[in-house]
Amino acid sequence: MPTPVLDIIPNEPSADDLRAIVASLNVYNDANSGMADQPGFAIVIRDPETLVAVGGLYAVDGYGWAFVRYLAIPGQYRGLGLGRRLMEEAEKVARARGYIGMWLDTFEFQARPFYEKLGFELFGELEGGPGAIPRYFLKKRF
Repeated sequence: MPTPVLDIIPNEPSADDLRAIVASLNVYNDANSGMADQPGFAIVIRDPETLVAVGGLYAVDGYGWAFVRYLAIPGQYRGLGLGRRLMEEAEKVARARGYIGMWLDTFEFQARPFYEKLGFELFGELEGGPGAIPRYFLKKRF
């Protein structure tokens, strides 16, 4: 068999390249974990007049855990309790899918205290330093 060629892409890879990486990983993970990925899910915030998506929450399967990959609320909608509502709805979906809990990560300037108020606990962190912002990993087991 010929040796594969390594193609270094110093900036953003193409969508096709990224799909190839993920597909290869999924084949390996499915064969070795005994579990297949469930599809991701979202709870979307829509503008009340146009119904255009303006933010929300996106979570993916994490082999028995729901991983909250993104939670974004536009500035004009902050302070309305939407963050709590998004997380409550995500927890309902996660429980209905049979996950044992949810996990996420957040940077120091983001929302660690918010997640802790919702019952999430710290399980890891990446320290900050010159050119690096501290990052926290939190989980909530059901």
